[in-house]
Amino acid sequence: MKQYKYEEIAANIESKITGGQYLPGHRLPSVRTLKAHYSTSLSTIQSAYDDLLLRGLVESVPRSGYYVSARPAATGKVTETMIVRDPVFRNNLAAISSENRQRSALSEFNVAAPGDLLLPQQLLLKTMQQVIREKGAALLKYYPANGLAALRESITKRAAHHNTRLQSDELLITDGALQAVYIALAAVCEPGDVIAIESPCIFSVLEVIRVLRLKVVEIPVRPQTGFDLDVLKEACAIHAFKAIVVTPNFHNPTGTLLTDDQKQQLLKVAQAHNIALIENDIYGELPFNGQRPSTIRSFDSSGLVMTCSSFAKSLAPGIRLGWLSAGRFFRQAEQIRFAVGSSVSPVYQETMNKILEGSAYEKHLRVFRKQLAAQCEQSLKLIRECFPAGTKVSRPVGGYHLWVQLPETLDMTAFYRFCEDTGVRFTPGSAFSFTGAYDHYLRLVFADKYTPAKVTAIRKVGSYAVAHS
Repeated sequence: MKQYKYEEIAANIESKITGGQYLPGHRLPSVRTLKAHYSTSLSTIQSAYDDLLLRGLVESVPRSGYYVSARPAATGKVTETMIVRDPVFRNNLAAISSENRQRSALSEFNVAAPGDLLLPQQLLLKTMQQVIREKGAALLKYYPANGLAALRESITKRAAHHNTRLQSDELLITDGALQAVYIALAAVCEPGDVIAIESPCIFSVLEVIRVLRLKVVEIPVRPQTGFDLDVLKEACAIHAFKAIVVTPNFHNPTGTLLTDDQKQQLLKVAQAHNIALIENDIYGELPFNGQRPSTIRSFDSSGLVMTCSSFAKSLAPGIRLGWLSAGRFFRQAEQIRFAVGSSVSPVYQETMNKILEGSAYEKHLRVFRKQLAAQCEQSLKLIRECFPAGTKVSRPVGGYHLWVQLPETLDMTAFYRFCEDTGVRFTPGSAFSFTGAYDHYLRLVFADKYTPAKVTAIRKVGSYAVAHS
């Protein structure tokens, strides 16, 4: 059903309340501020606030304005997080995530991959050349659809080091982690099924959901505590979810890390409702302190957990090689894996297997983790120094993303226009949800070394934000 404009505005405000961006007692934007922001009439904004007042989400203070209600909504009320959404982006995803070919960016902070200066180029190229010399023409043939047996065994042995029990004969080698997520979802869902996802959620996964024609309920990821299990439990009482999709280790974009207890509690929820739990562990290898966090799979004996990962984030994006351990859904996943393509490049498979068989990968990770930790600190320092008062930023302990919330008074359309003119690219927060909950957020990726030009660019856009907030 088509929403009226006031309903859309009310839903956006409600999502920020339920998502924790507006806390109890928080003063909300004035009617005139929202009128300008949404380019609509005063009566439309007033209708939106009237709707929120009737549902007890906001309070009106005479001659002062509207505030988030200090009284919690009655249990059982349908909040924004309980709403089933069709996966439709408000923006053109290509415009959000693709390069603008008309202008070369001086400073890209929107590419979630190691930069050229942090890639282990010598290790990769030397190993690849060795593989080509040793295997020769054999690399030109089809490899097994499920992947090279020796590589699957190497991945299984490495997983065992952090207490994740995988079976090599139930492992599927995929063309990256995103294909693994696609296969996992397609194995357990039909078009129109409802799934639970993180909010914010990485836009590439949202696009997979759109292609599969699934419906979603967005579960908030809290800045301090991560995936909100209480909201998930409430949602499970309302909806028959076919899958839950989570990134428990260094979530993209917030960087949050779930504790072992949270992971076990999440697993218990999935088991209680017999829901497939799709675990994207793509950043699990990248803790700043060197202590590799556990996977949800390490606690599972039910077969409900489907774990995905790849080497794109820890080695190089051009190594298009990921994997999926599909648990009890292996047979369905295997059929879909075969349907989307016979096998990953033999050169990549043999190269990764040789790297994993030795100590080179672990040595690279030790260096890479330290580099990322230093990059994170420099990014946080620049934001503290250069961005407006009231700017909020996550403080991750792994991965390579900062989740930045800018003041509500900043015109984000004008801000991104200035960034584009300056040659700076961030990923807009609007790309991480099917709602308008994150319009004043952006993701900053710090997976490449700072050059003087990049530092100058950050300072320049920060100064603009200060002057226009």
